Amino acid sequence: MKPLSVAAARMAASALSREMPAGWKSGPASMTGIMKCEAKVLAKRHKCQLSIGPSNLAIVPIPNVISGLCHMSAAAELDRLLAIMARLRDPQSGCPWDLEQSFRSIVPHTLEEAYEVAEAIETDDMPALVGELGDLMFQVVFYAQMASEAGDFTMSDVIESINNKMIERHPHVFSSAEINTAAAQTIAWETHKAAERAKLAAASGREPSALDGVIAALPALARAEKLQKRAARVGFDWRNAAEVIEKVEEEIAEIRAELTDAPDQGAIEEEVGDLLFAVTNLARHLKVEPEGALRRANAKFERRFRRVEAILKNAGTEAARAGLERMEEAWTQVKSEERA
Repeated sequence: MKPLSVAAARMAASALSREMPAGWKSGPASMTGIMKCEAKVLAKRHKCQLSIGPSNLAIVPIPNVISGLCHMSAAAELDRLLAIMARLRDPQSGCPWDLEQSFRSIVPHTLEEAYEVAEAIETDDMPALVGELGDLMFQVVFYAQMASEAGDFTMSDVIESINNKMIERHPHVFSSAEINTAAAQTIAWETHKAAERAKLAAASGREPSALDGVIAALPALARAEKLQKRAARVGFDWRNAAEVIEKVEEEIAEIRAELTDAPDQGAIEEEVGDLLFAVTNLARHLKVEPEGALRRANAKFERRFRRVEAILKNAGTEAARAGLERMEEAWTQVKSEERA
């Protein structure tokens, strides 16, 4: 089929406009990444073809997404950020610290920024979240800049990769497939990812495993949960939470058994690890996200202990000199205040 003429494109624009959700606009515009894919999908639904060659950019009807990187102002700001990053890494006039960095050296900063995003969300601090998301995005730009310098890939490759992945994993949105519930989408998503993992395993000459893709660099608690979920998908799981509680009690008993006059520290560490793994399993069966639950427990402990310090200070003493009995009294007082 030949590319649309100007007149045909305008007719398609009118039809597409009627189909678009409220808040979207249609009309001629420059096309970037996801816009091309959306235009193709909508055109396909209307049984027409859109040419996306350079000469057609001005006449192809596409949705103008109000939010996200497709928004023109966001695209402009991304270009500005890329230019800033390139300047920071300029061998002649760049920043010495930025020039010294490597992929490995900024990994700790990336993890820290991700946790700061999580903290802003946990505390419902939207102004802070804006800044933290920007800091996290800067990490992505940093990696892309270094890769570009080495000739490996560019930021455009990164964005194109995620665009293609999202479209491929959402056929019910970007093609004619039908998925009507979130549960069905989860199944379809996991099926697609399992096929991807099997393909990677075949390419590397090994048998696929249900545990493929659970990366070792994850925080241990999060990795334990993922390993358990993967094993459960193929039927290796406790039948109910009561069975997991029995397992937790068993692990505690095994720790007690190791507390002899000459304890084996290696054995104790192993048993404590088994206990943590079992507690993670219990949280999963109780539909509790363990990382979030522990994060909130940490926050509660911090809040209460800071209040204990304040109580002791008001009484004319420091926590380090108060003694355990006095601190426990203050701790009980704090809990009573919170219940009141």
